[in-house]
Amino acid sequence: MTIKSILQGKGADVFSVGPGEDATSIARALATHRIGAALVRDGDGNVLGIVSERDIVRALAREGTPALAHTARELMTADLVTATPETSVAEALALMTNHRCRHLPVMEGGRLAGMVSIGDLVKARIAEAEQEAENLRAFVTAA
Repeated sequence: MTIKSILQGKGADVFSVGPGEDATSIARALATHRIGAALVRDGDGNVLGIVSERDIVRALAREGTPALAHTARELMTADLVTATPETSVAEALALMTNHRCRHLPVMEGGRLAGMVSIGDLVKARIAEAEQEAENLRAFVTAA
C-alpha cells in the first residue's frame, strides 16, 4: 500500500498557517481542527515548514507565556522530512520512526500533494494486516 492510496481515501486538503501567525492563534486552530500540526506556507502556497503542538509546548517550557507571541516562522521546523505518493506505508513509518516525527508532508514534483499522520499510517497498516488475514483464512478454508 502506498501513500497515494491513503490520500485517495482521506483527501489532499492540508491545514496550513501563514509564517506570521502567532503561537496562540496556531494553538487555537490546531484545537479547533483537532489536529497535531499545521504546515507553514507563504502567500504563494510554498511550504516553508511545519509547526506542531510539540513545538509550541517546548517554546512554552523554555520561555513561559512570552512564547505565545512567537510566530510560526520562529516555531516551525524548516528541515522537513517528506514522502511522495509512491512511498510505501512501511517506508513512511520507518521515516517517522527514524526522524521522530508524527506528520509527513507528501510532495510530488516540488508541490504539496497532501499530508499523512502516524494515525493514518497505522490505520492503513491495520487494514492491510486484516486483509492479509482474511485472504489466508479464505485460502485455508478453500483448500
